[in-house]
Amino acid sequence: MSQKQKKLGDRKDGIWLKDIPPLNRIMPGLMPNRADNEAYINVDIDLRPLDRYLEKVNAGRTEDKVTYFHLICAAIGKAFILRPRMNRFICNCRVYQRRNVTVAFVVKKKFDDHSEEGLAYLEFAPTDSIASFHEKIMGVIHQTRKEGAHDTSSGAMEVITKLPQFLINAIVKTVLWLDKRGWAPDALIGSDPNHASIFLTNLGSIGLEGGYHHLVNWGTNSCFVVLGKKYMKMEYQKDGTSDLHEVIPVGITLDERIADGYYYSGTVALVKELLAHPELLELPADTPVAYAIKR
Repeated sequence: MSQKQKKLGDRKDGIWLKDIPPLNRIMPGLMPNRADNEAYINVDIDLRPLDRYLEKVNAGRTEDKVTYFHLICAAIGKAFILRPRMNRFICNCRVYQRRNVTVAFVVKKKFDDHSEEGLAYLEFAPTDSIASFHEKIMGVIHQTRKEGAHDTSSGAMEVITKLPQFLINAIVKTVLWLDKRGWAPDALIGSDPNHASIFLTNLGSIGLEGGYHHLVNWGTNSCFVVLGKKYMKMEYQKDGTSDLHEVIPVGITLDERIADGYYYSGTVALVKELLAHPELLELPADTPVAYAIKR
């Protein structure tokens, strides 16, 4: 079935998967809340290959430089393209295959306690490379930081919050009911990170350690990624030698109902392979990559 075709039971953002193993069909009914079905994975990313790559790709750039964040975003996006079960979500006790890979994150308009936040939401296409994805990210960031700029969801929320509280409560209940069925209007959820394939937060950019972040029952997001502050890590090899180097901690919270542990392990192995050889990100995202799960 084409990604663009819509059949009975499908949503505008996802295709209802009916031909899946019985356990996968039953689990959403037994455990209907996303926040009750979290699996957490912590990975340290060796920065040495990224540093070498960034030195090369940023040579001559004075602004809009490629960063760790861009490379890690692109690697995870490519993993979702190559491993499509990662791009599933569960809503209203049904399993859906998302129609597109989407990436979202919060943009601080200024590094100030009183500064507003904007929402960045963009598609990671099968044809995207690190160059095109970086251009998309910077375009969204610049647009979000413009004076007076509002993303779709923030603008709608600003209007709603000016209403009396009893109307706000009624609207929220209605939107929750509509969202479970895939009928919530884009004016409310069009740029909501909780409706993206991948929701990222870069805590390292504001000097915070990495760590766990929960999923939420609202929306369709099944993967929350936290990037922490880089630090020096000592690793010990099988031959007894030690290796001290910089890493970035990456915490990944997943809805365990959309895939099994082995599939998640393969996805992490692919992401680590891409970041060990970041030049692979210069190829279209749907270009296959060889990788292996280390046991």
